[in-house]
Amino acid sequence: MRIFVAGASGVIGVRLVPLLVADGHVVAGMTRSPGKAGLLRELGAQPVVCDVFDADALTRAVSGFGPDVVFHQLTDLPNHERDIAAFGDRNDRMRTEGTRNLLAAAAAAGAGRVIAQSVSWELPRPGRRAAAAALERAVLQAGGVVIRYGQLYGPGTYYETGPPDPPRIHVDDAARQTVPALAVPPGVTVVADDRAAPAGSAGGGGR
Repeated sequence: MRIFVAGASGVIGVRLVPLLVADGHVVAGMTRSPGKAGLLRELGAQPVVCDVFDADALTRAVSGFGPDVVFHQLTDLPNHERDIAAFGDRNDRMRTEGTRNLLAAAAAAGAGRVIAQSVSWELPRPGRRAAAAALERAVLQAGGVVIRYGQLYGPGTYYETGPPDPPRIHVDDAARQTVPALAVPPGVTVVADDRAAPAGSAGGGGR
């Protein structure tokens, strides 16, 4: 398949891209940072430098690649956990406006599926919860798949030295368990505690 990964230079994206390439897929990796294009090329992706908030450029970029599947791994989070609150509005905009733009670009490109990341833990502020809910609602209305990840831990995350409270998932396992979303039915999947299952199911990581 041809797979477009938006947010390819993020902590999950840099792990997901080589897994998809190893499975024989043709992958485009989108980043807004020109300095990360070389990294994505090394991982086996065709680098695409684009800002998700430039809707016209995004549509051209996605349509130009012609994907079967679009992964939404976009966030706008700081390097340090202590700065999360200051970045809240920025990340909410990514979940709302960024998601709308990416879904529109995927539809214009004729992509058969969008797979988007969300969270499986309770967000601390009503505004944060509303933005996450808006992302999920938009993706599900488009017939896509929402992945609710547990809190990520491991290299490059906010929890490098030890796991946080549940729900949680090691970032390497999160990437590995994202690949099967290519084949699951539209809906919500929870990826936590090194397991994955449809949300609300009795098995796996459903919560």
